[in-house]
Amino acid sequence: MLTSGPRGTHDITPNEAKNWLRIEAAARTICSLYHYGEIRTPIFEHTELFLRGIGETTDVVQKEMYTFTDRGGRSVTLRPENTAAVVRSYLEQKLGADGQTAKLFYIGPMFRYDRPQAGRLRQFHQFGIEAIGPTGPSVDAEIIAVAVRYFESLGLSSLKLMINSVGCPKCRPQYRVVLQDFLRDKQPDLCHDCQSRFERNPMRILDCKEEKCNRLSADAPQMVDCLCEECAAHFSGLQQFLQAAGIEYTLNPRLVRGLDYYTKTAFEIQYPLLGAQSAVCGGGRYDGLIEECGGPATPGIGFAIGMERVLLAMEKQQLLPPAQDEVPVWVIPMAPEATLPAFGLLNQLRGLGICADMDHSGRSMKSQMKQANRVNAKYVAIFGETELQTNQVTLKNMTIGEQTMLPLATALNQLKQELNG
Repeated sequence: MLTSGPRGTHDITPNEAKNWLRIEAAARTICSLYHYGEIRTPIFEHTELFLRGIGETTDVVQKEMYTFTDRGGRSVTLRPENTAAVVRSYLEQKLGADGQTAKLFYIGPMFRYDRPQAGRLRQFHQFGIEAIGPTGPSVDAEIIAVAVRYFESLGLSSLKLMINSVGCPKCRPQYRVVLQDFLRDKQPDLCHDCQSRFERNPMRILDCKEEKCNRLSADAPQMVDCLCEECAAHFSGLQQFLQAAGIEYTLNPRLVRGLDYYTKTAFEIQYPLLGAQSAVCGGGRYDGLIEECGGPATPGIGFAIGMERVLLAMEKQQLLPPAQDEVPVWVIPMAPEATLPAFGLLNQLRGLGICADMDHSGRSMKSQMKQANRVNAKYVAIFGETELQTNQVTLKNMTIGEQTMLPLATALNQLKQELNG
């Protein structure tokens, strides 16, 4: 018998799901405020999409993807992130055909084979948005503002916004040479991963979590000093728009993104109390991704927020309510012949928009009252012999302990007024 799920996965129980619904609802509310529409892409895609979109030299592609051959002999991959999939859908569904900016958001599971730890599972969930079409820095600032406002709406504080520019295909090659020249004599002392990154993606060395690599690269040249005129103007404009919006930020020249498609703006929102997994949001501009996926040259920018990490941050700030079940009305038939009218009342209550439930196992009155207490029932509706004979129901107010026998219609009206306002 299987007694546990696959390593790196987590069951979301009913009480936990209430918190998930809360943070998902907050995401949808914020996206509606900023005029972003929801998009839902398949959980798996052709592997080639991620090879071309994310980059064959990235850690995600080389180490972390769940890739398999389907029964038709095609290589498919569980999505490790959703930007490439959204771009594929944008092209396939012609979402930019009217020339307007495509403003899209998604919420769903992603999959990466990685060492499981708190806030970093193999199946994890992301809320993300993408704005495809505009080129100016104002939309970069808007994207960041969406993330900041989302966290504010949840009551989170002590978050830090970091921004940087990772340049573009015009200026990044120059920085690559400068960075490799600086690191060349230090390469033998870098960690194994960074030694391999030296040739294929040297900027990732700046983002290494190993203390030794951080020390060796501490005085490395900064990308912002190598930006071309266009990238420098864009980065300056972003900062001006953030200041206009009253959004505080910190320049972090070591901030790079782990995926090849990023250009110009890169940003991250951190919650330091989470330790090694402090990043709760990461994003940036990807002006070359759509062309890489077979479309016309089209700019885009977006972010992804790790939902598990959001919940961890909220738990640390005691923003999650205690897990408890709540059923406002619990219906109790005291005899088998009372089950039908009790079930009829149950159906009427639900028809009025009132959450109600009853025991379906024929347990004793005492057991059913205990169950009513466990689900924090405000009222118990009791059907006994007298109630059946007089077509009435006894309502017990669980807060004050008083009970009254009422005609069914009267009881329904009272519950409707008190529980539905």
